[in-house]
Amino acid sequence: MDPTSQPISQKVTKISGTETPPRSPLPYPFPFHTIPTYTTTQSPPLLLNIMQHPLKHHLTLTLLALTLLSHFPSASPLTPCRTLCGTTAINYPFSIDDGCGAPQYRSMLNCTGTDLFFMTTSGRYKVQSIDYNKQTMLVYDPAMSTCSILQPHHDFVMTDVESVVIPPSSDTVFALLNCSIDSPVLNRYKNLCFNFSGHSCDELYSGCNAFRVFRSFTNSSPPCCFTGYDTVKYMSMNILDCSHYTSFVNVDGLKGIGPADWVYGMKLSYAVPDTGCGRCTRSGGACGYDTETGVLMCLCSTSMNATRECGSNGDIGGGQKLALRTKFHAFALVVGAFIYFVTFI
Repeated sequence: MDPTSQPISQKVTKISGTETPPRSPLPYPFPFHTIPTYTTTQSPPLLLNIMQHPLKHHLTLTLLALTLLSHFPSASPLTPCRTLCGTTAINYPFSIDDGCGAPQYRSMLNCTGTDLFFMTTSGRYKVQSIDYNKQTMLVYDPAMSTCSILQPHHDFVMTDVESVVIPPSSDTVFALLNCSIDSPVLNRYKNLCFNFSGHSCDELYSGCNAFRVFRSFTNSSPPCCFTGYDTVKYMSMNILDCSHYTSFVNVDGLKGIGPADWVYGMKLSYAVPDTGCGRCTRSGGACGYDTETGVLMCLCSTSMNATRECGSNGDIGGGQKLALRTKFHAFALVVGAFIYFVTFI
């Protein structure tokens, strides 16, 4: 049927057109089809339809806009570094993603489900808390003996790097239990043992259900030693000739408190490297490093990074600028789609 012979409505009349024999089944804008024109007082069919059914087409264009905008990133930069494990905040210098944080603390933390673990060569130690103001981390060894449970023979071992950058703090005390009379800490190295807050070995053996078993063999308390981390760092439990160990923290506040109420675990102390990380975070990035070279970097998004900060200044990060530009481009696409629909379809 000749499209020029059928008016669309009484108010819209096609006044001119050029028609040649069709050579392609494809619609306009491909050639060889009728290209209608309209006077300035007339409306094309779709525009008339929009005018007659504004609500339907408003919903259509709204859905189109939402669809386009959903394909662009949000206004906040998406860094590749996770900042939470369960309820524990993961801040610089630590990380649970390779390439994030400070390289000195690489692979020290592991997030399994909602539990955070401190990783050493001797096992996984559950992180109880991290105090970023005091720069301490409280960890607990699930395989360590405590006042309420006796565990098998076990050593606490840290790597050389861990021993330097995040050693147990000075208020963490190790108690070596059920030691032989030939133990080096009772003979040549007895100066490594000390008293703290007025507590004694007898108090541990009598006040803890788990340690009473050691008295049952001889009806007396076997030797023990209160010592610091350096002792267990350089001598294993076999060399120390002690069958078990336990550790507790905040020893300055334990005076007059029985061992059943002590806080068992280890408090690790660390230092934050001065690498200008604050400048990076203020620009919307996350502090990290190159996983191959160890060079410090400012991670701005999953695909962008910088040497010191995101973007050209610290007010707004490069990831945020990129997001704002893409939002503008998305809006331009929506407007262009509307004009195309009105004009050509």
